[in-house]
Amino acid sequence: MPRPIVHPTSHLRTLAAGALVMSSLAAAQAADAPAQLDAVTVTGTREATPLVEASASVGVIARDAVHLAAPAHPQQLLGQIPGVAVNVTNGEGHTMGIRQKIGTDPVYLYLEDGIPTRATGFFNHNALYEINLPQAGGVEVVKGIGSALYGSDAIGGTINVLTPAPTRAGGAELSGEAGSFGWYRVLGSANTGRGDNGALRGDINISHTDGWRDKTAYDRQSVNLRWDHTPALDTALKTILGYTRIDQQTGANSALTQYEYENSPTVNARSVAYRKVEALRLSTNIDKELGSDTLLSITPYFRHNYMDLNGSYNFSTAATGDPRIEKTTVNSLGVLLKWRRDFDGATRQRLIAGLDYDYSPGKRTEDALNFAGCTVAGTATSSQKFTCYAVGPRIYDYDVTYQSASPYLHYEVSPLEPLRLTAALRYDTLSYKATNNLAAGDLVFGTKHYWQNSGGSRAFSRASPKLAANLAVTADTHAYASYSQGFRAPSESNLFRAGHDTTLALGRTKADDALQLKPIVAEQYELGLRGSGSGWNYEVTAYSLRKDNDILSQRDAANLTTISTNNGSTRHEGVELGLGKAFGPQWRVDLAYSYARHTYETWITNQFTGANLNGKEIESAPRVLGNLRLTWTPTTATTAQLEWTKTGSYWLDAANTGKYPGHELWNLRLRHEVSKGLVLAGRVLNLGDKRYADSASGTGAAPALSPGLPRTLYATVEAAW
Repeated sequence: MPRPIVHPTSHLRTLAAGALVMSSLAAAQAADAPAQLDAVTVTGTREATPLVEASASVGVIARDAVHLAAPAHPQQLLGQIPGVAVNVTNGEGHTMGIRQKIGTDPVYLYLEDGIPTRATGFFNHNALYEINLPQAGGVEVVKGIGSALYGSDAIGGTINVLTPAPTRAGGAELSGEAGSFGWYRVLGSANTGRGDNGALRGDINISHTDGWRDKTAYDRQSVNLRWDHTPALDTALKTILGYTRIDQQTGANSALTQYEYENSPTVNARSVAYRKVEALRLSTNIDKELGSDTLLSITPYFRHNYMDLNGSYNFSTAATGDPRIEKTTVNSLGVLLKWRRDFDGATRQRLIAGLDYDYSPGKRTEDALNFAGCTVAGTATSSQKFTCYAVGPRIYDYDVTYQSASPYLHYEVSPLEPLRLTAALRYDTLSYKATNNLAAGDLVFGTKHYWQNSGGSRAFSRASPKLAANLAVTADTHAYASYSQGFRAPSESNLFRAGHDTTLALGRTKADDALQLKPIVAEQYELGLRGSGSGWNYEVTAYSLRKDNDILSQRDAANLTTISTNNGSTRHEGVELGLGKAFGPQWRVDLAYSYARHTYETWITNQFTGANLNGKEIESAPRVLGNLRLTWTPTTATTAQLEWTKTGSYWLDAANTGKYPGHELWNLRLRHEVSKGLVLAGRVLNLGDKRYADSASGTGAAPALSPGLPRTLYATVEAAW
């Protein structure tokens, strides 16, 4: 039986104590420390920069680690990075927590080879959908604020997934995988090898699961093509074409009561929910050397994003609810321009100037849902079952054009040999222009009034600076410090779909107020120490991040409707530790650990009653996250890995009335090369078949829990030639 939901205790560990412990551990290892700091990251400065000189906390997952993890969901990979939490929602859908609570807040920027997978003017929290993660060439996560180089949304972190490069020799790979709950996946890749016209690589991913809960099937088809070409000695081109199609039933994260969670976890109260995704991305990166010390880079791109969503999160039969089917289409044209100059001399000066431009016309339609005669009463609202629905009327239908133009500067200098200073500044100008395709005025559905403005426009501008320093304490030990600012502009749905109210006047006021939303703004201080040597490598980071003007929904107690508004400030402080040690040629231990506190500084829960949460801890924000991996390689042909993961306890609600106790899981991975070109592999997730929740909310007396994956087995055959 799982542990019960428990109420809060008064025992608190301080951030200062956590930082002291982590710093002491790192210092103890520094004396033994690698020369493995020549790993590179492309996201820190939008350049291939040695990790040793990065003035930021960067988590890197190499291609081999991606291959061993063979993730069926991003959760099974990204948790290897300290301070990164990913929970499962539906299929490959996710909630994310990096220096923030685990949730759907769009405060992360998702990139593929440095290009955002979606326009930042549209809701982005599930943008990993578009990326073929199991066949990635690696993953880099820059934690914390990255707006100085990437602009809006880069507050909690920037996740850059790298496409695999074509191999020099050419060849092909094919893997077939089967697993629990009707899972199968076929992965294939082929390389032409490098010739006069460059090298071409193709990857394909076909995945399916029946789902372990009732009616939670999932299908995915992804294709990636990459062509690397060098038409001249001073010119390199990289062209990438990616396509993804997803069709899934999305009730997998429907919450259950405590009784159902313990006794009937396969129940799905939202069996009619679904999500359909189609995404196409085409880009060409052109790097042109202008002499030995200057580089010009031009990357034009095109994106197509389509989503048809009947979200399980918005089901309700009450007048206060807003059940709907949402359809969004966004087509983007953009270009990334960058000029880089390296200056001769002992100070190793580098200047980068760039301009990012994005033009993204989009369309949103929403049709209201009527569940009359289609529900089965449960023991609580969370478990009320929805079996069918009627569609209509249309409550939103508008076209919106999002544009952004963002110049930036990045300067590096070493006034002393061991010291590297960085100054960066980006200025973003963002604009929206919407045209309503419905008649202006009051649109009434039952007792709900959806006010329709004829259209609207809004523009935002923001300067985002960063200052940083990196000091080589020894050849193998580096310390860094940074200060940065970031922001997230309101999305088109924040601005132009305000929701309903109980009267025409209130509905109109709500629609007008939505157009006045302000950007979320944030600032961050960060200190870090990284080193390596004698088989050790480590990085320890302490940070303090403050966020203002957060955009949230508030309930009007008088008329029982919700509004979107800016509200208060939150503080996020923590310590992150990454630690690795090789014990001879056969054994390796890797640890990712973080301790953080997330609190409401000034937070009004309801502007109508004046209640506030000042000083409360933020819900769905565990203090402790852990990942420990023991890897055994008895021969060059065999690898076994035992993984322990920990999600600490967290508050169920903002009022801190009850806690989810957290959970610990064990996973096992095996790979064996039977012969040249033939590999057998297997994985067991949740080895102990532990009952746990992917997400939990509610109160201590009435928790709502979304059960996580039970013991799950996968078997894989891989062939290469």
